[in-house]
Amino acid sequence: MNITMKGRYALRATLALADLGANGEPVSISNLSRREGISPIFLEQIFFRLRKDGIVSSVRGPGGGFYFARTPDKITLKDILEASGENLGTDICGKHIENCSRAEECLSHAVWAKADSLLNDFFETITLAEVLKGDWEEK
Repeated sequence: MNITMKGRYALRATLALADLGANGEPVSISNLSRREGISPIFLEQIFFRLRKDGIVSSVRGPGGGFYFARTPDKITLKDILEASGENLGTDICGKHIENCSRAEECLSHAVWAKADSLLNDFFETITLAEVLKGDWEEK
């Protein structure tokens, strides 16, 4: 697994959206860009994907911007990373773990499969709300 800039920025931007739009008001790409120091063009690409996956919604026009389609306690880090185009699976020997043709005879396959499972479980059990409150580290 290799989380790209798009995935890292998607997480940063959604956390900024949760903070700036805490009352549910839309937040513009320009405000998010200024706050996080991320290119507005790059943020538009990220938020297009997040909107497509139902994580955020948007309002056009003056005073418009993005807001969450679901509450932050219903959005996991895995939701955000996958919506941004990240593959959370481990890539072993140039293949995703489920597509390994040597799984039967490879002694390390079970190790990588367990790592894959733990990684997915980690991101799947932490919500945006927990990160904002600092509650995720206790899991």
